[in-house]
Amino acid sequence: MTTLGDQRTVPATFFRGRRIRAEPAPAGAKPRWLKVRAPGTPGYRRLKRLVREQSLHTVCEEANCPNIGECWHHGTATFMILGGVCTRACAYCNVEHGQPGPVDEAEPARVAEAVRILNLDYVVITSVDRDDLDDGGAGAFAATITAIRTKSPACRIETLVPDFGGRDASLDTVLSAGPDVLNHNIETVRSQYRRARPGGNYDRALRLLGHAHRHQPARPTKSGLMVGLGETWDELLETLADLRRVDCGILTIGQYLRPSVAHLPVARYYHPDEFAALKQVAVSLRFGHVESGPLVRSSYHAHEQAEAFAASPPLRQAEEIGGP
Repeated sequence: MTTLGDQRTVPATFFRGRRIRAEPAPAGAKPRWLKVRAPGTPGYRRLKRLVREQSLHTVCEEANCPNIGECWHHGTATFMILGGVCTRACAYCNVEHGQPGPVDEAEPARVAEAVRILNLDYVVITSVDRDDLDDGGAGAFAATITAIRTKSPACRIETLVPDFGGRDASLDTVLSAGPDVLNHNIETVRSQYRRARPGGNYDRALRLLGHAHRHQPARPTKSGLMVGLGETWDELLETLADLRRVDCGILTIGQYLRPSVAHLPVARYYHPDEFAALKQVAVSLRFGHVESGPLVRSSYHAHEQAEAFAASPPLRQAEEIGGP
């Protein structure tokens, strides 16, 4: 048994040594700037119904995104392909960990149909980690991009990819399918990787972004960073500089929120002024576009991020800011 912050006693269940995500995080006061309205508008309900009818997954639901009400109200969602079970167990992530099922070959067509029904002009496609697959799931990304292009040729596509275990060939499979934006979240600073993202690798994430930029320099690359896991300010600045050295063009910075008692606690909540300061540093490093705020997530206002990047001045290359 375990006792939560409001003194209720509930049974604790475990999965491979960790409490499962169904057990909520301890109740406690969050800063006022982290409060959002509960979802429930007609637009939200329409998209939720479509997701169920098409048997799709969204990272909006799986990751308990605080912006789900706003985004779904406006008919935007981040579709998560390759199932809802991840082969990795990152200590901050609410997606279920375990052994995934077989790849659903019909899923790309269902995602494309959802995009068509919603008449989207911008869509984000992401996935769980699939270390059980030889290509890490890259073929499914490519098939989904192709299916969307067939049904909605004007729709722009952003792919938020895993690291594919460092396989350049897998990344090239996705890039060759022609996404408009290639996103891979670095998530946290170097010192926190072993604790927060044991299946990942800080330098591997940077290499992926650098490889994507070299493959087609005109295609924007993008990454996201969480704060509040115990990092120092100097480590955050170091990570921003590392991302620019590999020519990352779009950056998102948001507050880590603990999904359940199975996950890492929040070390501290950053004030909006601190997010503003981080944005100023990133702007000085010449990122093409920066979104920085407590509730910012990688796909939040993704359409507007891509448009702002396209309208920004050409980026300086990495060697101009001290890169390799």
